[in-house]
Amino acid sequence: MSKNIRIIPTLHIKGPNVVKPVQTEALRVVGSPKELAERYYKEGADELIYLDIVASLYRRNLDFDLLRSVTERIFIPVTVGGGIRSIHDINQALRSGADKVAINTFGVSNPDFIFEASREFGSQCIVLYIEAKRQPNGTYEAYTDGGREHSGVNAIEWAKKGLELGAGEVLISSIDQDGTRKGYDIELLRRISEFVTVPCIAHGGAGDEASVAKAIQEGKADAVGISSAFHYGDFTVAELKRYLRNEAIAVRE
Repeated sequence: MSKNIRIIPTLHIKGPNVVKPVQTEALRVVGSPKELAERYYKEGADELIYLDIVASLYRRNLDFDLLRSVTERIFIPVTVGGGIRSIHDINQALRSGADKVAINTFGVSNPDFIFEASREFGSQCIVLYIEAKRQPNGTYEAYTDGGREHSGVNAIEWAKKGLELGAGEVLISSIDQDGTRKGYDIELLRRISEFVTVPCIAHGGAGDEASVAKAIQEGKADAVGISSAFHYGDFTVAELKRYLRNEAIAVRE
């Protein structure tokens, strides 16, 4: 495998805390955003994902002061999502230390915003964030507002459209698997990764190290977002990278 896989810890933010949702519910406080970000940076994380999980739901903006206090301590790319609804919001996020913004809720209801944002800041700055839930008929629906609201939009078709509009990366999160630590939704990853020409980040469900390798080898992910397994000490970033190297998966130093 020639590409270097990125290992990306994910911080779900509610108020001043990092929390861990299980299938969007049952929030548990797991620590301080500043302390966890610094810990993962020192462990060798390649990037960081920072998601305010209630900003869209409550129609409020990100806490940019909190974001700034997190990004000023670390020197790796940071993707920020939650409550991004305007060019001004993206500007604020970038000025607060973000390198990329993840757009979900507002993009689903206003697809042209993806085009406008990618034209203004460049595709490399815009991440299409898809929270998908498997439906009884086997299709996947894109959900909004922190994975709480139906959109009626087919997640696979939305991925195709979002890329046509200019998104430069896709963050694929499985609502069914998120927080369960039972492995990623490989079928969901496959359905999107088989046609996209931009990097795909697998998110939601990381369990043991083998489940991460499976998302890369079978789901064809270019990067993996991990929260619970890191937060609760199942393994460290360095331990995961060592495991993946032993599985002949190229990772960044």
